Amino acid sequence: MTKTEYFEDLASRRRFVQVLLASSFGAMFLSFAYPVLRFLVPPKAGEPRVASVEVPWKAGELKANSGRIFKFGSQPGILVKTPAGELRAFTAICTHLACTVQYREEKQDIWCACHNGIYDLNGKNVSGPPPRPLDPYKIQVAADGKILVSKA
Repeated sequence: MTKTEYFEDLASRRRFVQVLLASSFGAMFLSFAYPVLRFLVPPKAGEPRVASVEVPWKAGELKANSGRIFKFGSQPGILVKTPAGELRAFTAICTHLACTVQYREEKQDIWCACHNGIYDLNGKNVSGPPPRPLDPYKIQVAADGKILVSKA
């Protein structure tokens, strides 16, 4: 092997090692960058929209002047049976800072404990910091007493 051939062979081996190192560093960079990009860019698919839900109680099971929280899709809803026996449903998310509201039997109102926001039995904000009324839901009671709550 001549000196020229030796240096050409050495150069081709050096080039091979350089390509191997560059591709391994590129693969390592991609293996770190891909999870970071997947975290920063969320997938396009969102939660399925729920138009109506059947609550787990029947109309006869609820006593007058009571309220119960139920799940409407991924958010809470509140079902209230007024002292007169009428059923009403609203979103259970306070319009002030998105806390969950509750029904107070002794005062016959819907109350947000976070900042003492008060809503009447029609969902209208009457006291405290909530800027607007609760979003109402439509109620349908089947012949067998099952309650179906849907968006108004």
